[in-house]
Amino acid sequence: MSATSNQSGFVTTALIALASLVAMTWVIFQLGAPGSGVMPVALLSWLAACWLNIRLSAVTIVDPRLSRLRDLLVAAIFGIFILFLWEVVVAVYKIPFILLPPPSAIGARIMASLPILAADFNQTVLKAVLFGFCVGSFAGFTVAVLADRYGFLARGLLPIGNMVSALPIIGIAPIMVIWFGFDWHSKAAVVIVMTFFPMLVNTLAGLGASSQMERDLMRTYASNHWQTLFRLRLPAAMPFVFNALKINSTLALIGAIVAEFFGTPIVGMGFRISTEVGRMNLDMVWAEIAVAALAGSLFYGLLALLERTTTFWHPSYRK
Repeated sequence: MSATSNQSGFVTTALIALASLVAMTWVIFQLGAPGSGVMPVALLSWLAACWLNIRLSAVTIVDPRLSRLRDLLVAAIFGIFILFLWEVVVAVYKIPFILLPPPSAIGARIMASLPILAADFNQTVLKAVLFGFCVGSFAGFTVAVLADRYGFLARGLLPIGNMVSALPIIGIAPIMVIWFGFDWHSKAAVVIVMTFFPMLVNTLAGLGASSQMERDLMRTYASNHWQTLFRLRLPAAMPFVFNALKINSTLALIGAIVAEFFGTPIVGMGFRISTEVGRMNLDMVWAEIAVAALAGSLFYGLLALLERTTTFWHPSYRK
């Protein structure tokens, strides 16, 4: 039997084991707190997941598609048995709900509060985060291109960028609320400030990534500054640009949520978290955290996929 067939069979077995683990976890959650009858099954399933994850991580797979599937399986199995362990620990040690609600309660709250979560997601992510991310990243990229052309801009902006990067969000957010009001525009302004300088610094570094030999070759072809920029230096800078975009994807979400703690309409993820903490509704707080984590991971993953599609020529992707 070929190595590819062995790998396919192994991944198929892993899929079946993952489905079984999910089913057992769901059954145990349905039974409530694990008692003496289900704890051995819970322990065995958890140990099986650990063993399977170790085996999957160690195996060498030649087919890129199977390799990506293996990576997804490892992450999924690891996440499932972490949630499973969380549920069991909360039930066995009888941790108070107000300190740490179990994942099953958080999932139930998510399903029961979908309209509220959707409204908060729209206010925070689809308005403040996306607008601020796009404006801040585009502005940082544009200024970096200009600063590369006119050196005095780089010498003047980089020290300011270092200073602004050190400013705490809790110091910027109230000022932006005073300037731009309580709606999402002030949160977008915070996101713009947080995403501008990472893009500026990374793009400037990327524009200097091309070698002197490559730039000399462009000059032998009588290329001017802008031709060299668009045909050589910007393509070479794309990995740096995407690195800044991925950093900004997390900074934007954190900035918008924290900014909502300092004044917002009665909607938004940050508003909901601060309000429900005061009401001791910790399951709702964790539901908002779960939605934020999922949104941030999806945003980051889409940028990583776009990076792989547009910079496939880069040595880091030529394997």
